Amino acid sequence: MSPNKPPRHKAVVIAVLHTADRLRRSGEALLAPHDITLQQFNVLRILRGARPEGLCTLMIAQRMIEQTPGITRLIDRLEKKGLVRRVRSEEDRRQVWCRITPAGERLLARLDEPVEAFDRAAVRHLSPADQDQLTALLGQLHREPG
Repeated sequence: MSPNKPPRHKAVVIAVLHTADRLRRSGEALLAPHDITLQQFNVLRILRGARPEGLCTLMIAQRMIEQTPGITRLIDRLEKKGLVRRVRSEEDRRQVWCRITPAGERLLARLDEPVEAFDRAAVRHLSPADQDQLTALLGQLHREPG
């Protein structure tokens, strides 16, 4: 092993972190003109998929790509922007459901094509087989130990 070359396991972790950072920064740049963050975009996509019922905050938090302890503040910001609304459950007044608003749906509709182009460009140098293999390999990193 070369003295300047990190051990294989460190090289893998560094490559994954560099790639995640590059994708995150590029994604933030794509969304910034629309005045939303990656996490806010993720919430909107989750809620669009949960139409028309919506989801409670805990369920949204569980589905997030990037886990955040501040899911309530995240929903607050989206609600202030008119992109999400909260509805108290009729059956259980302690439970609050979040739903995407028509404005939130319009924003996502405007972003669908640019985000799709972004996703395709991010993996353009990988063949479909390589994309499948990378997905499988990264999935193995998500497994719980033991």
